[in-house]
Amino acid sequence: MADVKNPGIAEWRMLIDGELVPSSSGKTFENINPFTEEVIGVTADGVAEDFTRAIKAARRAFDETDWSTNHAFRAKCLRQLNEALTKRLPEIRPLLVSEVGTAVWLTRDTLLDVPVQRLRDFADMAENYPYETDLPELDFRGITSRRIQRREAVGVVACIVPWNGPWGAGLGKMGAALAAGNTVILKPSPDAPWAGTIFGRIVAEETDIPAGVINVVTSADNLMGEVLTTHPDVDFIAFTGSAPNGKRVAAVAAQTLKRLLLELGGKSPYIVLEGADVAAEAAKAARLICTNAGQGCVARSRLLLPRARYDEGVAAAAAEMAKISYGDPADPNNYMNPLISAHHRKRVLEHIEKARAQGNRIVHGGRIPPSQPKGYFVEPTLIADVKPDDYIAQEEVFGPVLAVIAYDDVEDAIRIANNSHYGLSAQVAAATDQEALDVAARLRTGTVSVNGGVWMYMDVPFGGYKESGIGRQFGVQGFETFTETKVLGIASGKPSSTLAWGEVEKKAS
Repeated sequence: MADVKNPGIAEWRMLIDGELVPSSSGKTFENINPFTEEVIGVTADGVAEDFTRAIKAARRAFDETDWSTNHAFRAKCLRQLNEALTKRLPEIRPLLVSEVGTAVWLTRDTLLDVPVQRLRDFADMAENYPYETDLPELDFRGITSRRIQRREAVGVVACIVPWNGPWGAGLGKMGAALAAGNTVILKPSPDAPWAGTIFGRIVAEETDIPAGVINVVTSADNLMGEVLTTHPDVDFIAFTGSAPNGKRVAAVAAQTLKRLLLELGGKSPYIVLEGADVAAEAAKAARLICTNAGQGCVARSRLLLPRARYDEGVAAAAAEMAKISYGDPADPNNYMNPLISAHHRKRVLEHIEKARAQGNRIVHGGRIPPSQPKGYFVEPTLIADVKPDDYIAQEEVFGPVLAVIAYDDVEDAIRIANNSHYGLSAQVAAATDQEALDVAARLRTGTVSVNGGVWMYMDVPFGGYKESGIGRQFGVQGFETFTETKVLGIASGKPSSTLAWGEVEKKAS
């Protein structure tokens, strides 16, 4: 039922309490290929009853099994999951390209292969993380105590993931949450549901993960996620999405004081200092903004150029954009893929029109490409003569749109870079590493690429400042995000004083 054009691993059903099931309403919704604009299949359209069943299953699995305490078993299951997904990559890859429009070259990188590989690291962490550590012995109120700090799983975790990188975001959140001993409900985006349902099928059919530990519930209605954010049996919300939606999640989850991990938007700067190769760096910035058609939270969408070399940088960026190849995302010769949907393309074009209306100059692109009569494409777009407070300099576009801003000196560049309610990432290019590091140290962002250095991998604590989110994911810190801290004090012997606790209390009074 799920698959019209792609047999094999495609799956339309949800995973609830160990079983692959349709929606209790019997309804489905269509999955659209962003390149062909055709229906490739359908997915179960889950309703509140389905989400509630998944929550109950996850609660039972956490409360009534040893999943949270059996570290070796969790590690074994995560290794099984890694092996099963690795074996299925040749089937998963074309389906990811079909449902999300992801350029196939990106699936061999951070959008599929890397997240699958890193499940091995999560398995190792599940088995080897020091869940208990000794604190210094304490002598207080006549009692000598040894103390233990213990990390324990939080409980039931809801993972709400986006469409732009569904496997990366999904496996990153679930891998850490499961490794730490939590049970999980995954809610995929309705624009990328099969990334979740395929995962659920593999869990059910090819691993020993107990029923209820992982649940996958799909819905055409994004607001169905509020069943997860309001239900008292859900302990933790891990959400990736826009800042406005993240604020809504936080406000609703506050009713039950749920723990939160919010990975939200960005308006990241690419700062080119005057001593750098301005033309080469501007060209690099132009190519980077077209990666995944600009649909990435860390996309460096503001290019800051020294005023004295501004025209040189704009010309180089425009020339590079003219070289960007786009079309069928399954063709490895195409660099840029389509946007996810007609609705999202409309929003990106509206952003460009607002920039034009504000007097910004469209140097390259800005339209639906005439060469692509089908597919949700927007041309690689370069917008110049942008002032720091202009709309296009402040709002996240989530498309292949680069805003170019001139600065007067290094202090001015830092002010402009930090002039944003976001603070997710940045890039700095300079003549020397030290010069770039000096600027990076003053940027209010969670990550910075210095002279082309790569920080992005799943062993770093990733997250942002300001409205770019709350908390960190990946790395040891990201693993610990999915744990609670418990401290134990144990009397270790005779009182160190002749006064017992009660006598100390009486004397103090």
